[in-house]
Amino acid sequence: MLIQFSVKNFLSFRDRQTLSLMRAKGGELVASNTFDAPSGVSLLRSAVMYGPNAGGKTNFLSAMRAMRETVLKSATESQSGDSLPVTPFRLSQANRKKPCEFEVIFIADGVRYQYGFAATEDRIVEEWLLAFPKGRPQHWLSRRWNAADNKHEWQIGNSLTGTKQLWRNSTRDNALFLSTAVQLNSEQLRPIYTWFRDMLRMANIRGWSPNFSASLCEKDGHGKLHIMDYLRAADVGVEDINVEKKQFDDIELPDDMPDDVKQEMKGRPYLEISTSHVDAEGGIVNFDLSDESHGTRKVFALSGPWIDSLNNGHIVFIDELNVGLHPYLTKFLIQLFNSSEFNPNNAQLIFTTHETSILTQDLFRRDQIWFCEKENDHASKMIPLTDYSPRKGRENLEQAYLSGRYGAVPCITPLHEGN
Repeated sequence: MLIQFSVKNFLSFRDRQTLSLMRAKGGELVASNTFDAPSGVSLLRSAVMYGPNAGGKTNFLSAMRAMRETVLKSATESQSGDSLPVTPFRLSQANRKKPCEFEVIFIADGVRYQYGFAATEDRIVEEWLLAFPKGRPQHWLSRRWNAADNKHEWQIGNSLTGTKQLWRNSTRDNALFLSTAVQLNSEQLRPIYTWFRDMLRMANIRGWSPNFSASLCEKDGHGKLHIMDYLRAADVGVEDINVEKKQFDDIELPDDMPDDVKQEMKGRPYLEISTSHVDAEGGIVNFDLSDESHGTRKVFALSGPWIDSLNNGHIVFIDELNVGLHPYLTKFLIQLFNSSEFNPNNAQLIFTTHETSILTQDLFRRDQIWFCEKENDHASKMIPLTDYSPRKGRENLEQAYLSGRYGAVPCITPLHEGN
């Protein structure tokens, strides 16, 4: 469960910006859009982010992706000489030399954690971890790079148990202590690592490939029933999904593909996906999935991750959810998360969009809506709708946003003819 995520000096974010999923004041949609989490906090099931193109929305999701990638990969041998996936705010000479900073507060296995680090491309400059196993904070870790002595200064709390000296000595300058210790079998830190690995689901504007959804249809009838229920509810006109496992053959590969690539792919399994439709006479006609509309393909590709995330309580980050989807379908997907019935395991959805027809108080609480825009100094800033104190249940949020009341809209100037 995600409580809040903060980023500083990464891509277009110069100053620290924080997305909070803690429920604010206001009694609207409490039963559907919020849930009570362990540690005595009430959280939101979803959050939506609006803003102009190049305002920073995608960069915020990229920040979470960069943090996750660093946690999962920095301690592996294959990454020992690689640069860390961070890019500082470049429109300031001072910031170009400073580290990028990430911090997340979350709940894993019923325990609240506060974990973060600051990093340049070649070094972890700082790393810290607090745990709240009984409600009170326990200091588990802090390390900070001392440039004068050319080494890290360490503080490891007594509450963290295990072969701490071994983990510390094994942690490279460009690796996280958290990741290194888990690689060396720290069971106490494993739930934190596992949360990053298993609970975060990241998708860019292209979304997911259809393979995961197809694998659910192939594995068992139960998974396919869920997929078909989803597709029928979305009204895409698909009567059935057919999945067949095949192997690549030279005949199926393009002639201009290099021979070494052909040889590598030969014999590999892949899933062939087709759809069934009912024709005018009541017969069944099969289509290759590639023959379906972009919208139908996206709905199918989303179906598996959506169902899996709702079943397992994942935190889903997705950029421009609405692309290729009718507004009603976008609303349908959001409503599955904003539902105590369909989301009993408290999965959370964080997404960006330009679709303003869903910007209503019937679908979202006021604390679920965020705006992201660049200021005059070109640094991105995130602002919650609650800062504007919209009237509960009365203010037309879409109209107010498009009129510029909340900012975060493009400033389009007239195009003048040249000489």
